[in-house]
This record gives sequence, structure tokens and C-alpha cells, in this order.
Amino acid sequence: MMNTSNGTISGPSSSSSPAANPQAPGIKTYFKTPEGKYKLHYEKTHSSGLLHYAHGKTVTQVTLAQLKERAAPSTPTGTSSGYSASSGFRSATARLLTGNGNRAASSRISGSFAAASNASTSMTNTNFDGKGTYLVFNVGDAVFICDLNSQEKDPVKSIHFSNSNPMCHAFDPDAKDGHDLLIGLNSGDVYTVSLRQQLQDVSKKLVGALHYNKDGSVNNSRCTSIAWVPGGDGAFVVAHADGNLYVYEKNKDGATDSTFPAIRDPTQFTVDKAKYSKSNPVARWHICLGSINSIAFSNDGSHLATVGRDGYLRVFDFSTQKLVCGGKSYYGALLCCSWSMDGKYILTGGEDDLVQVWSMEDRKVVAWGEGHNSWVSGVAFDSYWSSPNTDGSGEHVMYRFGSVGQDTQLLLWDLEMDEIVVPLRRPPGGSPTYSTGSQSAHWDNAIPMGTLQPAPCKRDVPKLSPVIAHRVHTEPLSGLMFTQESVVTACREGHIKIWTRPCASETQSNSSEANPAIALLSSSFPKDNKGSLSSKIGGSSLKQ
Repeated sequence: MMNTSNGTISGPSSSSSPAANPQAPGIKTYFKTPEGKYKLHYEKTHSSGLLHYAHGKTVTQVTLAQLKERAAPSTPTGTSSGYSASSGFRSATARLLTGNGNRAASSRISGSFAAASNASTSMTNTNFDGKGTYLVFNVGDAVFICDLNSQEKDPVKSIHFSNSNPMCHAFDPDAKDGHDLLIGLNSGDVYTVSLRQQLQDVSKKLVGALHYNKDGSVNNSRCTSIAWVPGGDGAFVVAHADGNLYVYEKNKDGATDSTFPAIRDPTQFTVDKAKYSKSNPVARWHICLGSINSIAFSNDGSHLATVGRDGYLRVFDFSTQKLVCGGKSYYGALLCCSWSMDGKYILTGGEDDLVQVWSMEDRKVVAWGEGHNSWVSGVAFDSYWSSPNTDGSGEHVMYRFGSVGQDTQLLLWDLEMDEIVVPLRRPPGGSPTYSTGSQSAHWDNAIPMGTLQPAPCKRDVPKLSPVIAHRVHTEPLSGLMFTQESVVTACREGHIKIWTRPCASETQSNSSEANPAIALLSSSFPKDNKGSLSSKIGGSSLKQ
């Protein structure tokens, strides 16, 4: 999905302070935004001595996992058959490359349904009975778990896989049966496990795991992205490098392998159900030729977005299994996607070094951001950020989102759709004209349902400029997520940084000094008449 190369990994350290871990030249431990200063608070990493395979084979992804207070002493264990799952699954808390960066979103086939190990014979650690917030990330042949709020730099748990590398993972904070963590491997195998049970076990192997698509019995291509279905009663989806996506239901008896009919036309989107109603996976979606690089559900679970090697964003109605809309990148593959919390907009990023903003209302690109110098590997909306000019109605006056790329930079963007500069329909033989206000009233006629569009002309789409651009790592970045207290960035080598938000007093001070109006509307256009939307605050853009 992305270029990879081996890098030097520092040894373990018990301290994460900047003084104890001096930054590489050119990397500051803070960056400034209009609302104040974000500061490097903690760093998380892994011991290079724990890695058995060259970690250059995989790219680190990060999942935020919020464990709730333990409700019952019993811990579920896997069985080979007859397993029944409880209902009530909702979206996971976060995911990076891919990230779906929303407040309660996390993103990222069928065969034997069996336990990977016997938990009853394992030694346990009872220190993880309470609630807590953890970072789950993969490096090489291992999955590591860190305490987000601890000063300890090293992980509290490592899980090693003997035959294949983990590629993607997702967490469901509301899993009632305890199996809240999904892990997809390079071999196509998929596991569901209890995160709490993994933390309590002192070994370095999975315990109490349910195993799907064992040894690639249904699909042996690489798992690229995985996600719980919000409100899906234990359902989850797994995307693969061959362009197929599989739907699983935990309450199905997986003793029987699923079989599917041959794909008739590889260039067309098709959905096929499993021949046996009780087997897993229950359905196969053939999305495209080439790899599906990332998937993301809208917060309510009604729509599923996919991006792939062919450069297309596709948005599906998940319940009806119909294509709603989609479109192509300007160049190359799309690598990541993310939904706004209200489900109105989708971010995409990829090999054209751009961030695109898709509108579900208009079913087209309504803005694009230029600022990265290499592939964009992660995008996410900051659902915890409060607009300084909120109207008090509860509606989003402005959106804040972020992006990270292989240029090692974090970019933050502000988007105010009501004041966007919208190119009107171009007169024959003339130059385009522009207007402001609701884009819906000025765009061409609505795009028909189910249409995949070519990339629009850049001069016909408003351009965003970043609020800040800050080099946060020495290695190419692979993940981004926002929490209530911080911004989390990850590089592909498995190093994670937690940046704390400005304190309330600092935010108020900056707001009083700065122009409260957000100048998103460009005062003039370039001579070539290209539409330009500036997201600069107070007339200037900040770069650290």
C-alpha cells in the first residue's frame, strides 16, 4: 500500500519526556495553532529486540481502545462450534492509516471457528480489571498494547504471531460478549479476542481467540483494513488486497467453510451470499480490481466508504448493498478515508499528495487541500475541536480535520462550507465565474445515484490551505487520531507521539487576541482564474 524501508529503532526507555528522549534535528516538541500550542506529552514505542521478522514488511497502524469498568468476572473463551454472540456492537473508538479518526470510530475471511489457545491454563494478571485507555499498534510480527495515559514508553503487552504479520485491527468499546478486538493478518486470517483477557495473560500469545478464514481457506490475500459494523449485532467486515470485502457475523456457527460462486466480471461491483446460511463469512462484496486500501463506516453505520489501488472512493449503502456514489483521485491510488461525525463529509488521501473533501449531499468533491509533499497516508476529522465562531445551534459551523503523510508532516485544516468559494458552470468559450454560499445551489445538477465520477478539474474545485504544517516524526507517517485531550501521530516504524491540546486558558487568550472571524473566503483569485479557498486563520497560515 505504501513504500516501506527498514529504519533504526531506539531501544526501550522508561521515560518519555523530551529531555530524556531528545528529538531529531529540525523536530520541535510543540506546534502552534490559532487556538494555542500543542505540546509533545508522551512517546510510545517497542523494543526492537522483540521483533522476529523485518518490520519493513508491514506498516504500523494504531487503534484507540477504551476499556470500560468490568461488568462481570466471567471471561469468554472460544470454542470450535456452537458459539453465540451477544448483540449491541457500535463503532470503534479510532484508527489510523488509515484511519477513521472520528470520536467513536475505528476502522479496520471464513473458515474454522476455533479457539487459538486455552485461556484456562494461562497465568493471569488481575491489574486490568478496571477501565482504561490503550493504544493498540502492529509492528512486524507483533501487536503491542500501551497505556495511553502512562508515562511509560514501552508497551504493557506484546502478542506475537508465528506464521504471519498482523496488518490491521479495530476495537469495539461496547462488545457485550467480551470479544472486542479484531486483528487481520497478512495471510488473510482474522481473529477476534478480548483485549482485557490479553492484558491479563502474561504470555506473548493470543488467548481465547476466535479464528476466521483459517490459513486463508476462503481468501488467502492480505487483510488490508478491518472494521466493526456500528450497531451491527456483532458483525464486522474485512477488506483484502485482491479487491474483495467479506462480511462476518459472530453469532453464526463457523464450523462450515463458506463457499461463493465465481466472480463473473471482475470489473463490476457484485455481492454474493454464502451458499450455507450458518457459515462465515456470510457475504462477499467484490469491490474492484486491485487492493482495497482502507474502509470506514459512517458513525451511524448506514454507509461504508472504501478506497483502493484503482484510485476510486466508493460509498455504499450498507443495508441495501448498493453503490451510492464515488469518484477518482487526481493521480494514483487512494490510501485512506474518514467520515465526519455527522456523516456529511468524507476525507480521502493518497498518492496525488492531496486531501479531498467529499460531500454526501452533493455526491462529489467540494474542496481539496494542497500542502503535503508526498503521499497522504492518514486523514481524520477532529470531532472534539470547537469552532471559535459557533452559532450555538448545535450545527457544525466549521470542521477541523488533520492529515499525515510520508513527508513526515502533520497538517491541520479548517473547513467552513457555508463560506466556500464555489465555481459556477463555465460559459462556453469563457472563464468560470464564482459565487459564495451554499454549494448545493450552485453546482451542476446532482450526480445520479450510483455514479463513479472521474477526477474533477482542479480549477473547478475550491482549494484549501492548511492552518499549520509541522514535522512530527523522522520517519514517514502512517496514522493519525484525535482524542478529547490530545492528537496522536504514528510513523510506519512503530513510534507513536501524543500531543496535548492547548489548555483552556491559553485557548481563551489566543481567541481574544486573534480576529474571531475565520477568513475562509479568499479575497482574490489567481490570474489563471483557479478557484481558491483559504483556510488561513486571521489572514495568515502558521507553519512550525
